[in-house]
Amino acid sequence: MKGWLGSEDIGFIQYHVRRTSVTLLVHSTLPLGYYMGMCIAAPEKYLAYVHLISDGWRAFFTLSLALQLFSWVLVIYWSRHKWGNHPISKNLKAHALPQSGWGAVASSVNTEFRRIDKFATGAPGARVLVTDTWIMKVTTYYVHIALQQDTHLTVTDSRQHQLSPDSATPVQILTLRVASINPSVKPFDIRLNSTEYAELREKLHAPIRNAANVVIHQTMSDLFLETFKSQVEMNQVYQLTSGQELESCIGCMQVPANTKLLRLCQEEGEGECQQCYCRPMWCLTCMGKWFASRQDQQKPETWLGNRVPCPTCRAKFCILDVCIVP
Repeated sequence: MKGWLGSEDIGFIQYHVRRTSVTLLVHSTLPLGYYMGMCIAAPEKYLAYVHLISDGWRAFFTLSLALQLFSWVLVIYWSRHKWGNHPISKNLKAHALPQSGWGAVASSVNTEFRRIDKFATGAPGARVLVTDTWIMKVTTYYVHIALQQDTHLTVTDSRQHQLSPDSATPVQILTLRVASINPSVKPFDIRLNSTEYAELREKLHAPIRNAANVVIHQTMSDLFLETFKSQVEMNQVYQLTSGQELESCIGCMQVPANTKLLRLCQEEGEGECQQCYCRPMWCLTCMGKWFASRQDQQKPETWLGNRVPCPTCRAKFCILDVCIVP
């Protein structure tokens, strides 16, 4: 089977034309395979004797056979004219010049896929590939392909997940709509981690629109800063004494200082938090950036629980000691 499928690195399009066909055939056998398994697992139902089974099981068996037969007929149709009837081949025809066919487009895609500078991300069932000329999404049954110069990308949605398979820290997943001016190319969505957004943007020739006004966290520090602010907003508020005025943040000099370090945690022992006597001198954003900069960059899962020194007096504090000044 591997020899018949070929190599993805050598013939990307031909490989996926065959792979999607085999996948359809294999998946179409699952209902029939389930029926055969039930024949063994439940002999009291007499499923091996079609004339004795109930109407429900007979309908299931008939539909399973029909699905299998239809899949084979469909794949045989796809394979005619050297796989020219396959949906992927028809998609490539939309990009072909009048004097050439889908094979010339496939050759271009194959060549660019072999280059090491392509952008690639995503799980096997939803891979995203971007080369100098093409934007592609590889799914279980299809490969979406769009010409870069004919497309525009738009950020349509953003979701933050607290856990991911690769990290114990929150991740932001962006959804981008790929739309082409070619009416024969249907729009499709791609999803990627926000930390990969900058790399994708460098590979594209046109800017990415942000229709949903999504705030894109491109680094781990950006993600932490958002969580830091949310946690601090739940802490106790610090009220200024009468006559005391807020000065500009000494970190950015752009907004008023709005944080005060006040020991609130009750933990005792080595490395415990200390009382800070500095007046409010930092804004919440700059304080969050300072907190993140003092952490072990290889262990982001420990950042929220660590202590760092005050940027002015060096008194140790934790995130529970950061208070908003209204």
